[in-house]
Amino acid sequence: MNKMLETNRLVIKPYQDTDQSAMIELLTNSKIKETFMIPDFQTEEDAVRMFKKLQAFSYSEDHYERGIYLENQLIGFVNDVEISEVVIELGYVIHPEYHNRGYASEMLKAVIDELFRKGFHQIVSGAFVNNAASIQVMQKCGMKKIAKEEDISYQGVLHHCYYYAIAQT
Repeated sequence: MNKMLETNRLVIKPYQDTDQSAMIELLTNSKIKETFMIPDFQTEEDAVRMFKKLQAFSYSEDHYERGIYLENQLIGFVNDVEISEVVIELGYVIHPEYHNRGYASEMLKAVIDELFRKGFHQIVSGAFVNNAASIQVMQKCGMKKIAKEEDISYQGVLHHCYYYAIAQT
């Protein structure tokens, strides 16, 4: 099965070994960690282990895990948070240096289309209420706010989370 997806500007695909340092930069970036729940790594080895795990997931049929590439440079990732037979919840990250250029919307639209082709009936994504940019991305991609909301404790702070979804029509 082809695991590569191309948009006008981006390639969405499994990670290569050469992506390790760029991925660790994403996983340890303090700006990203404000809005995307990533564990704190105690050592470089912990971060490398996480990359290897995510890399394995990116080739697995049991997970949706892909890197987002601009001109062969890893600038973000998209992955499953929760997955069932017909519903998948996604999380996504774009490196702050690449914000406000439409990359997240371009990626999410393409991934939604791909997941519908794969047989998912509903795609869900959540964001902390103060993450207006991510909420705007979901809305741009046709996702609508759903009744699900929750409070999540992350980095010692309670964050209220809104969820958005789009269903295959």
